Amino acid sequence: MDSLVTVLIIVAVVVVAVLIALYFVGRKLQKRQEESQAQMQAAAQTVTILVIDKKKMKMKDANLPKIVLDQTPKYMRGSKVPIVKAKIGPKVMSLVCDAKVFDIIPVKKEVKAVLSGIYIMEVKGLRTNLDPKKVKKSLFKKITGVLKKDKK
Repeated sequence: MDSLVTVLIIVAVVVVAVLIALYFVGRKLQKRQEESQAQMQAAAQTVTILVIDKKKMKMKDANLPKIVLDQTPKYMRGSKVPIVKAKIGPKVMSLVCDAKVFDIIPVKKEVKAVLSGIYIMEVKGLRTNLDPKKVKKSLFKKITGVLKKDKK
C-alpha cells in the first residue's frame, strides 16, 4: 500500500512539472507568433490578383522560390499547405495562403488580396461576392460544434 502511494505522488509531481513546462513554452511561442504577425501586418500590401488555381500541396512541389524552401524547417517541407497560383500584373506566381482565407478564394476571378511577401493574409471581393461555400460537416465536427454551444 505504501509503494502505491509513493508511485502516485511521483506521477502527480511529474504531470504537474510537465504542465508547468508546457505553460511557459506556450507563452513563449505565443509571444513569438504575435511579433511575427505584427511584422507581417507592417509589410502588408493590397494588390489585385487574378486567381488561376488553388490547391493544397507539398511545399517542395509548389514551385515556391528556393529561399523559401531553404528557410522552411525540413519537417515542414513534406506537409501540405494551401497554395494559390495567381497572376499579379504580368507575372504568374505561386502564393502561400492563410488556411482561413483559402476556402473563400474564388478560382478564375479577380480579387483584392492583402499580401505580405508571398503570403495571402486576407481577401476582398472585387466584382464577386466572397461567401464561403457550404461544406458538409463531418460527424466529429458536428459533435464538437454541439458541445461548444452547450458550454456557452
